[in-house]
Amino acid sequence: MRTGGAYSVANETFESLASLRRANNALRWSCLFVLPPWLQAWWTTLGSGGNPYLLSIGRGGDLAGVAPLLVDGEQARLMGDGDVCDYLDFVVAPEREEEFCKTLLEHLRGVGIARLDLGPVRVDSVVMTWLVPVAEKLGYEVAAHPEEVSLEMGLPATWDAFLLTLSGKERHEIRRKLRRLTEAGPVRYRLVEGRNDVEREIETFLILFAMNRTDKAVFMTGRMASFFRSLATAMAAEKMVRLFFLDLDGIAAATVMCFDYNATVYLYNNAYNEQFRALSVGLLCKVFSIRDSIERRRRTYDFLKGGEAYKDRLGGTPVTLYRCRVALR
Repeated sequence: MRTGGAYSVANETFESLASLRRANNALRWSCLFVLPPWLQAWWTTLGSGGNPYLLSIGRGGDLAGVAPLLVDGEQARLMGDGDVCDYLDFVVAPEREEEFCKTLLEHLRGVGIARLDLGPVRVDSVVMTWLVPVAEKLGYEVAAHPEEVSLEMGLPATWDAFLLTLSGKERHEIRRKLRRLTEAGPVRYRLVEGRNDVEREIETFLILFAMNRTDKAVFMTGRMASFFRSLATAMAAEKMVRLFFLDLDGIAAATVMCFDYNATVYLYNNAYNEQFRALSVGLLCKVFSIRDSIERRRRTYDFLKGGEAYKDRLGGTPVTLYRCRVALR
């Protein structure tokens, strides 16, 4: 254990981080993609580019925060991968942000880290709102640049209220597409969320993924499929997975993989059977997941990274994602 000011820095494991999260402490685990089961699923299937350096910072029983990092030589970065972790961050207790950031930077410099490369991070992340100004105040060279965009929307109380937020043209298009879908055959929209059911139906999800666009089939390598299976199992155990399927005439036509966490539903990935493309099953499966989120009284629907046009049409507003670099020497 090393000290930074009045605070101590301790090494952690995935298991001890999970215990810290379960301990009902003051830490604000606001970022889905740095939850311990997510990080462990990523590291065991896709992890590369360094060695895990999982840190907790606190003073006595007062835990200030957690820094899930990867270290490669003299460089440290947030654990995760922008391909499957839409944005990252530190985990910090309210009103402990400044002490956490100062202690972390001093500790990293003391153990020989020369560069921090942090991203993608939201504009409202701990990295951008606290670490950047603290690093500048300490005299370190900081560069933060916008790189991508994520989209999200607040959810109204009812489905009808949601429809009224859309343009008249978009409302008409959704109703027309729904009518065409029901005219094509028996429609069933089903939810899979229990761990055993998720472990079984993730295979259907992966089959549809391979049947979708060529670029998606290329993306879903053997290692990536292992990640999706591991992630689905780990997050289903946390009761966070919502795997939706749109069946047409008994055939799985489209699927959406969502995560439900802290009153926010995250649209993580989706796929559809090209055979049914003309019926807009991909879009309608997403629309059904929005309706389900409203019925479950969730506050936010996060479309996640990427500026696809449908996200804007359905009411998403942009959140800028940054990449931040800090030179510690």
